[in-house]
Amino acid sequence: MNSEIIQGWLWYAHPVLQSVVAVVLWRRSLHKQFPVFFAYILSQLAIFAVTFPVWRAGNREWYFWVYWIGAAINAVLGFKVIHEVFLDVFRPYHTLKDLGTVVFRWAGVVMLLVSVVVAFSNSTDSDPLVHAVTTLERSVRLVQFGLILFLLLFSRFLGVSRRQFSFGVALGFGFFAGVELMLLALKSGSYLHKGGFTIADMAVYNLSIIIWIGYSLARSGARQLAVNPLQTQRWEQGLADLQHPAPSDALIPMFESMVERAISRSSHLDELPTLEQPAPAQKSLSAASSASGSKPIG
Repeated sequence: MNSEIIQGWLWYAHPVLQSVVAVVLWRRSLHKQFPVFFAYILSQLAIFAVTFPVWRAGNREWYFWVYWIGAAINAVLGFKVIHEVFLDVFRPYHTLKDLGTVVFRWAGVVMLLVSVVVAFSNSTDSDPLVHAVTTLERSVRLVQFGLILFLLLFSRFLGVSRRQFSFGVALGFGFFAGVELMLLALKSGSYLHKGGFTIADMAVYNLSIIIWIGYSLARSGARQLAVNPLQTQRWEQGLADLQHPAPSDALIPMFESMVERAISRSSHLDELPTLEQPAPAQKSLSAASSASGSKPIG
């Protein structure tokens, strides 16, 4: 009973904290800069508004569908938020940003395909929807945790300030994703029971929302100068060379060689008639002399 009460209070705290985030984002006009994250927060509030009455009504079948459909929406929007953070981080680097967009699209397609395959290839009696959404959630958690590790390691090279709001969004998602993956490992190893996992997971998510509140209220820091800007520029230039493997400068020698071959070929063709021309001339002269000799004089 105490475990259920704690879970209830932690669950009730979700919409309260998320409402604070939504209001601050709206008042500071951050919803225009991060529309996907703002849509994610609003979707959380809408899902709670639908799920809570169904749970209170005790309709398990409806609660099952509402819960797992909401979890699927959370996973998709959570992945889109990470893409939005990625675009903000690589805003000065257009080539890296374009490459990252392509990678994110293919990663999303692969995660969806893996989720569908796992759902329909599982031989247990569990519902395929549960396996599909669970696989999708864990894949998104890996991407979220990987992004915050990437920012922690390469923020100095990219000139990303740890006071930026985008860094705070990634930090909240990465913190929650890392702890949840660890809790899942403990749960699968029978080191943590289901009630303890639920309480810890809810508490960590509330801490993530508090991180977002702190970053939304604080003054966002400007981008810093990269520690090694030449290295970042080399990354940018290297990707640009891969996208355009034949620049204009590299085509000039090729065109020069083509012109030289064409000139040499045309000059060779011009020389061939001059070599054969004396033979017809001599033949015409002998014919003229013979004709003049056979003609009578006077």
